Amino acid sequence: MELEVDDNDVKAAGAELLADGRHGIRIHGWEVESLKRSILNSSTLQRWEEKLQTSHFPEMIFGESCLVLKHINSGTKIHFNAFDALIGWKQEALPPVEVPAAAKWKFRSKPAQQVILDYDYTFTTPYRGSETIEMNATKNEIKDVAEVAYNLQWEDCKKQIDVAALTSKEPILFYDEVVLYEDELADNGVSLLTVKVRVMPSSWFLLLRYWLRVDGVLMRLRDTRMHCVFGDNASPTILRETCWREATFQALSAKGYSTDSASYSDPSVISQRLPIILHKTEVLKIPGHI
Repeated sequence: MELEVDDNDVKAAGAELLADGRHGIRIHGWEVESLKRSILNSSTLQRWEEKLQTSHFPEMIFGESCLVLKHINSGTKIHFNAFDALIGWKQEALPPVEVPAAAKWKFRSKPAQQVILDYDYTFTTPYRGSETIEMNATKNEIKDVAEVAYNLQWEDCKKQIDVAALTSKEPILFYDEVVLYEDELADNGVSLLTVKVRVMPSSWFLLLRYWLRVDGVLMRLRDTRMHCVFGDNASPTILRETCWREATFQALSAKGYSTDSASYSDPSVISQRLPIILHKTEVLKIPGHI
């Protein structure tokens, strides 16, 4: 989606687009930036293998692509990247989805090795974003998570993201979608992790989505939504909603739904057909300074 941004709308909102070839916007104490790069090269992939202690990876990893939202005054940075998402996949270590035709699939084993599906080849991840403090930094770069990660104080709450407010005719000042990784499961489905963001005069909103369809077997949708309404620039509040949905094709068939995989190409369209297996909402109050 290419977005035509009206410079007058940006100025009226007291915002400014990032300069020097950077793709993003600065508004109400926040700096939102997206970075999209090509698929990971072999030398970097080898380093990832060593760090993650695995030779199994999605077919397409956009390892240098990321989305960064930084609260300038506090140095708090919420960012999204493939490496941290794969850390979550490795730690969760779900059992492999049972597939009748699995023996015929050619996964990423080396030619001399026997194909054994003893790992979660769907690359399902519980990842909901990365959190860092970046004080007096001049560049938004992905760093070693072991060096900079810390826990923000997210608290459970009953307040929900105001979806109706997000459908208003407010101008969009900045929008982008970043693909973090993708795998077509040897032409037997799709495994896809993306993050989308849009910035309006009144707020920013993002959706991190993991989407899995194993044709004829299983569908899985893991969504993380974040919404920050601009108000007190010094101490903003962010709502984070986590919703995981999942269903087998057999269960969908029992409810009278189609089992044709072609009917399930858009997760947004069929998400309501998938039962919720986890749902929670949390709030984060960012301190004025750290």
